[in-house]
Amino acid sequence: MNMLPTLVTIILATGTVQAEEPNVILVMTDDQGYGDLGFHGNPILRTPNLDRFAGESVRLSDFYVHPVCAPTRASLMTGRWCQRTSAIDTYRGRAMLEPEEVTLAEMLHAEGYATGVFGKWHLGDCHPVRAIDQGFDDALVHRGGGIGQPSDPRGGEGRYTDPILFRNDKRVETSGYCTDVYMDEAIDWMIRQNDAGRPFFAYIPTNAPHGPYGDVPEEPYRRYAAMELSNDDFPQEHGHPIAKPIRADLTAREYAMIENIDGAMGRLLASLEEKGLAENTIVLFMHDNGPQHLRYNAGFRSNKGSVYEGGIRSPLFIRWPARLQGGRTVDALGAHVDIAPTILDACGASQDIDPGFDGESLLPMLEGRVEQAPDRTIVIQAHRGDVPVAWHNAMIRMGDWKLVNDSGFGREIPPGETPRMRLELYNLEDDPHEEHDLAAANPEMVQKLRTAYEAWFKDVGADDPGNYHPPRISVGHSDAARTVLTRQDWRGAGWGDRARGHWLIDVARDGAYQVRVRPCVGTRWPEPTSAVLKIGPRRLEGTFKAGAPEIVFEHVLLPAGPATLEVEVTDERGTLGAYQVVVEPEYTAKQGEP
Repeated sequence: MNMLPTLVTIILATGTVQAEEPNVILVMTDDQGYGDLGFHGNPILRTPNLDRFAGESVRLSDFYVHPVCAPTRASLMTGRWCQRTSAIDTYRGRAMLEPEEVTLAEMLHAEGYATGVFGKWHLGDCHPVRAIDQGFDDALVHRGGGIGQPSDPRGGEGRYTDPILFRNDKRVETSGYCTDVYMDEAIDWMIRQNDAGRPFFAYIPTNAPHGPYGDVPEEPYRRYAAMELSNDDFPQEHGHPIAKPIRADLTAREYAMIENIDGAMGRLLASLEEKGLAENTIVLFMHDNGPQHLRYNAGFRSNKGSVYEGGIRSPLFIRWPARLQGGRTVDALGAHVDIAPTILDACGASQDIDPGFDGESLLPMLEGRVEQAPDRTIVIQAHRGDVPVAWHNAMIRMGDWKLVNDSGFGREIPPGETPRMRLELYNLEDDPHEEHDLAAANPEMVQKLRTAYEAWFKDVGADDPGNYHPPRISVGHSDAARTVLTRQDWRGAGWGDRARGHWLIDVARDGAYQVRVRPCVGTRWPEPTSAVLKIGPRRLEGTFKAGAPEIVFEHVLLPAGPATLEVEVTDERGTLGAYQVVVEPEYTAKQGEP
């Protein structure tokens, strides 16, 4: 590895020698808004550890993420616009990272780093797109985009406390609140790597404060609930006031989850001090998008899903005492695509493989060696759908100017239809909260930004919609014999009760397979009676025994190659898709939950 010339070997109190390469810890929370920190003016929420950490860090003044989570994660891991990576949405198979993408974990692993992820991966649950397929030595994660979704393992549905997780793809029972589990596992893992003399990269993406909200830390929840929070409890004088009355109980639950994150962050920072690692460990903290629900957001406009500032503005706090002078804000423009090149630059990594970064290293600006280039341009676009749609839910930022068409994330535009168009122009230096649309008064700037956006749109795949096609899920591969297909990654349908989707698979080898069909369970669904399994031209029928949790199809002969798998489950109300389908070679089939 190329060593950073300004680093020195640090002799720890224990007598061990810390490698000159800096350790790296990246913490990213899920659906935490910009206003969900005391440091950002929230007068109610208790975040003393994060506030202290922010005060010790270098902070970026203008840092952007996507308005929803999986695209942010794809750009974070690759340093590339998500539109190049196939991970362009949050479900329907569109949250799987293209296997050929080179991740930050892979690049650091090649430089001798131990790599671990603890929490929410959300870039694919099955081979070849699991975290352990994409450069991580160790992974303790939940499936899908969150606990409480159709990817939950049986028996672990919605369990934030004592969650059932997957350690290197093996089901494990855990004890404690999910955020605490991730952080404590990460701390133990980092200590082991340090004791072994290896620099480490720990990625800790929590699923909190993302919903569901039935299971939250009790003590802080009781305290916030007793406050009976209302809009009047928060500052309203700057920017956009809270548009509607907040939901007091929901906000109390979200705040309880965030206060728990703060406590976990405190334990992480204390452990670094205790082990003598704080000086030469780069710790980064950020959010994946804006807040999921309406609440105090530091005056920024809108929330998750929107390309107004409230949906895409995140803090970026970076603490590295060995190299960066903390306690200051750098007036610079950055985005999630900059994180990978910045970390690699800080670690002195030199790669033979060119990953084709769209981002750039922020390190020269963080160190104060250079000023921000005046012509830096950042585009954020995120919407549902399988094809690129120009200007649909998009913004372009160039210097202080921002052109935006906030047409909404959730709407999937049918072929041939155009998005709602209302281009708005803001000067964020004068108007950081987007209160004064200047488009009519500045047609030349509007045109300049339109031209820049259209060039970006063409570059990221308008002429090559293949970028937007999800990768196929591997079945029967030697690295992952058992494949669990869930509604998270199926195509053609959402998660509705009566939804019917299909999976695009790639059978790794000819042979006989066992296929287990798990129906939807619970009070919302009648007892299933039968199921039809379709794989390519093959059609197999089976009957559920009363109270049975699944149908098992034995000796299903599958040829190697691509195929489409679909299941129709029948009950007294008609047909619907399966909840989950487990496929594995017959000779490896075992009893028990994968």
